[in-house]
Amino acid sequence: MIPRYTRPEMAAIWEPLTRFKIWFEIEAHAADAQAAIGVIPKEAAEAIWKGGKDAAFDVARIDEIEREVKHDVIAFLTHLAEFVGPESRFVHQGMTSSDVLDTCFNVQLVRAADILIADIDRVLAALKKRAFEHKLTPSIGRSHGIHAEPVTFGLKLAYAYAEFSRARERMVAARKEVATCAISGSVGTFAHIDPRVEEHVAKSMGLALEPISTQVIPRDRAAMYFTTLAVIASSVERLAVEIRHLQRTEVLEAEEYFSEGQKGSSSMPHKRNPVLTENLSGLARMVRAYSLPALENVVLWHERDISHSSAERMLAPDATVTLDFMLNRLAGVIEKLVIYPDNMRGNLDKLGGLIHSQRMLTALTQKGCSREESYKLVQRNAMPVWRGEGEFQTLLKNDEGVKKYMTDAEIAEQFDLDYHFKHVDTIFERVFGEK
Repeated sequence: MIPRYTRPEMAAIWEPLTRFKIWFEIEAHAADAQAAIGVIPKEAAEAIWKGGKDAAFDVARIDEIEREVKHDVIAFLTHLAEFVGPESRFVHQGMTSSDVLDTCFNVQLVRAADILIADIDRVLAALKKRAFEHKLTPSIGRSHGIHAEPVTFGLKLAYAYAEFSRARERMVAARKEVATCAISGSVGTFAHIDPRVEEHVAKSMGLALEPISTQVIPRDRAAMYFTTLAVIASSVERLAVEIRHLQRTEVLEAEEYFSEGQKGSSSMPHKRNPVLTENLSGLARMVRAYSLPALENVVLWHERDISHSSAERMLAPDATVTLDFMLNRLAGVIEKLVIYPDNMRGNLDKLGGLIHSQRMLTALTQKGCSREESYKLVQRNAMPVWRGEGEFQTLLKNDEGVKKYMTDAEIAEQFDLDYHFKHVDTIFERVFGEK
């Protein structure tokens, strides 16, 4: 985790001390269940809770033990015994390391998902506010980067809102996917531990039962989780790239907020660069990259190996921390985005009316002209305008081929900008549930 791109709440989930506290809870809840079914003394379960609940686990001490035993869970259990005393012999009975590691990992992923869902909610709130603010602000729609037909800036933000609404649904589904618990012992057969222990631990930790764990929780669950993060990161970048384009000098329809005292360049004092959204593009590449090892982790040998472990120790904190940072940065960009309606209108008019070519094409066909001839008539008047040689409406009114079918008034009617916005309310109602 890079501090520059890390927010404290998400980082705390992946700190060693957090992990050890979760490990203890899993072990202690398992002891409670073992005591309830008579496998260990109830006094032992009570002693485990008493010794470990408020224990000041020493990360350095656990690391010291691990350097000797070369096993992280054994190192923790050895340290826990220093707090619990003789009753520690009843800790971890019938369990295997993966029971603790995998259940803890899923608890951490669930907690991370809750933060990410809240992050998406912030993005959605910002998008909705700005979308309604610019619901009818005319802007040019582009295809292939080229002026196409009019849209509104509100619609640009509405598409993003719809996309992040889907992102939220995917994140909720991903949270459910990984929210499982496995306390099934070696190779997952429950030979040494009663399934009722797993049921108790799952309920206590807010998880569902893993139907069959084979000692490890199947990694297709984690793969779905991290590929979901990758898709969300791509949605972040899609909007970030849109803003980057709109901030170009030749466009300047919107730009990132530039604070008092901010500097844009070490050499050119006039610069105001889209550094925040460029940063989001870069970070999106990393989150997408983390999804690949998560997919490869699905393939493990037989009932279990640990080839996934080293990858997850890196990718899980980094992917969740990075996306958490990205979503909050994006929300801030949208909340403070500087929008230039006059520049939007200027760009809209830049092609001398060519953005109304489809309306002319359709109008001519409705007047009896074949589609092929209509296209020819419209295009032969459009191309000179493209080269900067006149206004589209004027040329159409002077074209005898066009005048055979349409009057000047009928031609002028096709250049009504509001025509393109007549269904904005419908779109907004579909996206937001309100007009």
